[in-house]
Amino acid sequence: MKTGTDLGNTEGSAYGQLTYRNLFGGAEALNLTGSLGTRTRSAYQATLSGFLGPFTTWEIAGLNSSRDNTAYASHIELNKGGTAALRWGTQIRQEIAYEGIWRQVTSLHEDASPTVRQDAGDSIKSAFTHTILSDTRDSSLLPSQGVLLKLKNQIAGRALGGTVSHWKSEAQAAIAIPISKVTFATSIRGGLLYPFGGSSTITDRFQLGGATDVRGFHLGGLGPHSGRDALGGNAYIAGSTALLFPFPRAPADSGLRLQTFVNGGRLVSDYRDILDSPPSLAAGVGIVYGHPVARFELNFCLPIIMRKGAEGSERARKGIQFGIGIEFL
Repeated sequence: MKTGTDLGNTEGSAYGQLTYRNLFGGAEALNLTGSLGTRTRSAYQATLSGFLGPFTTWEIAGLNSSRDNTAYASHIELNKGGTAALRWGTQIRQEIAYEGIWRQVTSLHEDASPTVRQDAGDSIKSAFTHTILSDTRDSSLLPSQGVLLKLKNQIAGRALGGTVSHWKSEAQAAIAIPISKVTFATSIRGGLLYPFGGSSTITDRFQLGGATDVRGFHLGGLGPHSGRDALGGNAYIAGSTALLFPFPRAPADSGLRLQTFVNGGRLVSDYRDILDSPPSLAAGVGIVYGHPVARFELNFCLPIIMRKGAEGSERARKGIQFGIGIEFL
C-alpha cells in the first residue's frame, strides 16, 4: 500500500493505492487506486494486468471519475466504464485497446452556452483504439536528443454498442538536437475527428491551448468559442520550436534550463478550414526545470496572432504563465 501525489498535465492530485502482486502465480498484478485532484475531482480505478510474453502485456480496468471542465467549458464530466488493452514491442511499441464508457455532461453553469447545453446529458462511447509509438529521446520530460513518432487511430460506433460514431486520428512528431551546449527542440502534432451520421459532442472534440500545450493561451483558449465556453473542434494542427540554454551557474545535470520559444496552432470545426488562414501564434522566454516526475515551466508569453469572429474570441494570455506536466508541445 502507498499514498502520494501525482502531477499531470495542468493538474495535481493526491492518491492512495493498493497493489497485490502475483495474484494467480503468473506475475499478474491487481491495482486499486483512488485519487482526489484539482481538475479530476475524484477517480477510482481497479486494474488487473499480466504478461503474455517477455515484451507483451495485457490489462483490463474498471473506472469511475468526475472531471471539472468549468475552467473552459461550464460543465463537469462524469465517466463510468471499463477498458481492456494489449501492448507489445520494444523499440516500436504498439497498443490495441477497447473502451466502453458511459459519459455524462452535468452541473452546467447558469451561463453555459447553447452548444454545451445541447451536449448535456448521457452518451455511451464504445471504441477500439490502435496506437503505435517510437521514442528514441534520452528523456521524455527534458530531451537533449532523439526523435518521437506517434500515431493513434480510434473507431467508435453504434454497431459496437455506443451512442456516438466517429473516426478519430492523431499524429505527433518531435525532435531534439544538441548544438554545443544548446538544445534545439521542435514538435508538431495534429488531429482529425470525423463523425459518422451526425455531429460530434464536446466530450469527443479536441481542445487546444494552455501552459503545457500552445503557450500564451488559456486552457482551451484556441478554436471556436461561445461566450466563455471553449467548444472544441474536429480538426487541429499545432507546433512549437524552442532553444534551451544552460542555466547560469547550475550544473549541467541539474535539470534547469533557460528557453525561448515560438508556438502556435489552429483548431477548427470543419477540417477544410484548417489551412485557410495563418495559425494563432505566441512567443516567449522562460525557465524550465525537468524533475524526474514532471516538467515545470515559468514563461513570459507574448501572443502575436489570435482570432475574433462569429464563433467567439480566442483567449490569449499575455504575461507570466506557469505550467506543470508530463507532456509538452
